[in-house]
Amino acid sequence: MMGKMQPAVHRYSLVTRLAHWVWVVAFLVLVSSGLAIFNAAPYLDASDKSDPARRVLSIDAPREGVGTTSIFGRTFTTTGWLGWTDDGMGGRTARAFPGWITIPGPYSLADGRRWHLFFGWIAAICWVAWVISAALKGHLAQMLLHPRDLKKLWPMQAYYLKLRAEPPPHGRYNPLQKAAYTVIGFVVAPLVVVTGLALSPGVDAMFPFLTVIFGGRQFARLWHFVGMGVLIGFVFVHVFQVLTQGFANQMRSMITGWYRPSPHERNEA
Repeated sequence: MMGKMQPAVHRYSLVTRLAHWVWVVAFLVLVSSGLAIFNAAPYLDASDKSDPARRVLSIDAPREGVGTTSIFGRTFTTTGWLGWTDDGMGGRTARAFPGWITIPGPYSLADGRRWHLFFGWIAAICWVAWVISAALKGHLAQMLLHPRDLKKLWPMQAYYLKLRAEPPPHGRYNPLQKAAYTVIGFVVAPLVVVTGLALSPGVDAMFPFLTVIFGGRQFARLWHFVGMGVLIGFVFVHVFQVLTQGFANQMRSMITGWYRPSPHERNEA
């Protein structure tokens, strides 16, 4: 039988909430400006240097008015969406991603890099602030996945998919949240940051070993985009969970800090 909702607790500090919302803005800008940068060389190669024979992804305009996208050698017509798209100035042109989704809208590699670098540092600062705040409040250990949580991963997923009436008992963070925070916060996000630094011309000039570690500039670029793709997927899953697991309660907690635990959670401040 479902228990009663527990009293609200103040779960998220001001630093955590500010870091969360500023990171959201920075992330959106990073994705948009990253697509603008990609437009300068609209392909990804699994190689130490540009190599069409080892091309993983390419977005092209083989002729006027036609856009195509190739993934592992298989080509799809994507006119109007990818390859032949909005030029950011009211027209159409050969361009991988359309102007309406990139920052800046009109093509400018230099401006795209400026936006990307600036908000990359903003996102990194938010991540550091979040980690420090969580550590000082004693929450960081609760956010990491432990071996004992592994057996609860599928039951928790089954609950989200409505295949199970109740979630497995858990503390402040459920096992799927712990898995996400561990993998995204301490593996994928650092990977994106380091590969991004390796792609920066200034950083590459000072620390060329970074590109060597990742197998060359093109491999670093591939890992950077794969990591960003994983982050985008995480954001979609995160939004889905917020929408389906008590939207008002979740939003209130990230705006005011106050959260009302469900009957399956331990009432932890």
